Amino acid sequence: MQTLYMDYAATTPVDPAVAEKMMQYLTADGCFANPASRAHMLGWFAEQAVEESRLTIAKSVGCDLRELVWTSGATESNNLALKGVAETRKAQGRHIITSAIEHKAVLDTCGWLETQGFEVTYLKPDSTGVISVEQVADALREDTILASFMWVNNELGSINPVLEIGALLREKGVVFHVDAAQAGGKVVMDLANMPIDLVSFSAHKIYGPKGMGALYVRRDPDLKVAAQIHGGGHERGMRSGTLPTHQIVGMAEAMKIATERLQQDFDHLTTLRQQFWQGISVLDAVSVNGDLESGYPGILNVCFAGVDGESLLMALKDVAVSTGSACNSASVDPSYVLSGIGLPRDKALSSLRFSWGRFCTAEEVEQAIASVTRAVTALRS
Repeated sequence: MQTLYMDYAATTPVDPAVAEKMMQYLTADGCFANPASRAHMLGWFAEQAVEESRLTIAKSVGCDLRELVWTSGATESNNLALKGVAETRKAQGRHIITSAIEHKAVLDTCGWLETQGFEVTYLKPDSTGVISVEQVADALREDTILASFMWVNNELGSINPVLEIGALLREKGVVFHVDAAQAGGKVVMDLANMPIDLVSFSAHKIYGPKGMGALYVRRDPDLKVAAQIHGGGHERGMRSGTLPTHQIVGMAEAMKIATERLQQDFDHLTTLRQQFWQGISVLDAVSVNGDLESGYPGILNVCFAGVDGESLLMALKDVAVSTGSACNSASVDPSYVLSGIGLPRDKALSSLRFSWGRFCTAEEVEQAIASVTRAVTALRS
């Protein structure tokens, strides 16, 4: 039985063009050397590949190549951004603002910072999962040093007004970090002209390799990020460790393709979401968690009232979906994101997240509609 993969928000398959590019930097007949080995030509070639990749990504997101720091993924980028700024700015204040429905990589990091003497305000989003500029303004204090919000929510697809929030924070002199794990390569970015100081990126959300990411750090003498990994002083002292050339070129190739196909992919996802929603909305007591109109089209969180989400998952043997973030899939509690937007416990436990990608087809969506319809009807009866 072929599984219909509709969990692209958890991870994406590597694009064949990306895999082919990565292979050139793995084996003895390729460019496999350590990019920090400057004593021989093979190391120079590897370093050149790393810097060309940095330039490729910089062009895609509209920043200077010197503003990108390689990391192992968005989780590390979030940790480096939050802990790194908190450490360098603690003399100015110890107050941080974020939202209650951020990814665990941000929430758990904030929780750790609270044990170190920082105070964190967790804003409650509206019913669609969006934080308003007014909320941020009301939460600001004299000792606020940092704010962190995700661009696109990983469970709802809701999009925060990061430009408006950034403008407010820039005016107040507060460092602004954005988790763009679900937004990099999917929304238009021109970071040089956006009021954002730090941005976390992930490769495996855009058809690149797992275990690879980057952190954008705006070039500003007043913005300093303390290293969290030491040993060699790589990445201008912000992140030590031997650079994985094959993963870096893979991320760059993935970002390049995503940027070139940005509108094409967006339109494709919009069509698939509309098709899927039209197909399942004929069922009784089915509703969208979030906002169908303004959310990112690759993610649709659906509540099937009266149906247990875990039971529905088990019934959908041929469809790969989830009840929420992959980082919380072992939990039997309702999604904290759904609870965070005010969804009652029973409805949160009756919800599934469907997420589509570049390689999904209309035929697969039609099959998924049929599978969901059969499963929901059977469970309700």
